[in-house]
Amino acid sequence: MAHDTPPRWDRKMQQRLARGEAAALGELYDRFASLVHSLAYRVLEDEEAADRITREVFGYVWEHPDTFEPKEGSMRSWIAGLTHRQAVQRLRRRHGGDDGLPEEIEQQVRAASAAARADYIVTSMPASLRDALELAYIQRRDYRQAARHLGVTEDEARRRLRLGLQLLSTATKGALPPAGRAGLGGQR
Repeated sequence: MAHDTPPRWDRKMQQRLARGEAAALGELYDRFASLVHSLAYRVLEDEEAADRITREVFGYVWEHPDTFEPKEGSMRSWIAGLTHRQAVQRLRRRHGGDDGLPEEIEQQVRAASAAARADYIVTSMPASLRDALELAYIQRRDYRQAARHLGVTEDEARRRLRLGLQLLSTATKGALPPAGRAGLGGQR
């Protein structure tokens, strides 16, 4: 399963959905269902609610493929934005309306947004950076071991790690990637 979705793929997928191709929805679901579910679960901490959000997001995508605007970002980021907005809306309803959330809930939403953004950044970065970060932070290898494993110089391994970490550091500095024009339920 490819994590990167080139703009051409996004446009073709939107056209297929607009024509009502059920196979397109299936392909989209296979590619992004785990992203949608995990993001919804991060916000709501409720498996059943995350399942409902997943169904709602893909239902919305099926019924409103024209609300995706390729110029504003990838289909992946649009779907992540739809999911985030729907999950936050459900969280607000759960906690008494749209007049704001208690501080602890706001912190939970911010943490979930940062985690989703970090996931987006990691899956969007070039494989060479992703591989270096995985070796260093998941497999606990130092830059020398990573260089040997990747077959690059130590300087190149340090460069990849530094760049990967710089990209990840932006996860807490912003919201989700551009999400398109319209949210679920026609909200903008």
